[in-house]
Amino acid sequence: MPRIANLYFKTAIIFLIAGITIGLHMSISGNHAPTGAHAHANLLGWVTMALFGVYHALNPHKAEKRLAMIQYVVYTFGVAVLIPSLYLLLSGNTVMEPIVAISSLIAFAGVLMFAVIIFSGSEASNPAGVSRAR
Repeated sequence: MPRIANLYFKTAIIFLIAGITIGLHMSISGNHAPTGAHAHANLLGWVTMALFGVYHALNPHKAEKRLAMIQYVVYTFGVAVLIPSLYLLLSGNTVMEPIVAISSLIAFAGVLMFAVIIFSGSEASNPAGVSRAR
């Protein structure tokens, strides 16, 4: 399996742990204000990163490209800053709003980079003469 796929799976599980921790904290405290941070940790962190990892595992020729690692760093940084800043914003700390906005844009840039990876024309070689549907 490509290194980037493993990185995505490891990072995804960390975000799942964070998302569950936020959910448990909300349940125990009775304060459900940071629900958005809980949802973002689970969807942008756990689900999306796991899907990125699956894509790279299935497309190792694209996983080897430099852009794949740059995209991983950009997206992961954006989400890693977004989750705690959104948690603090939703908990009433309004000074976090610009950080939430900037980190959201960084994560979005990572998504756009992933789109470039997906739509890039470098296809894997045709194994054993298998014909491809057109």
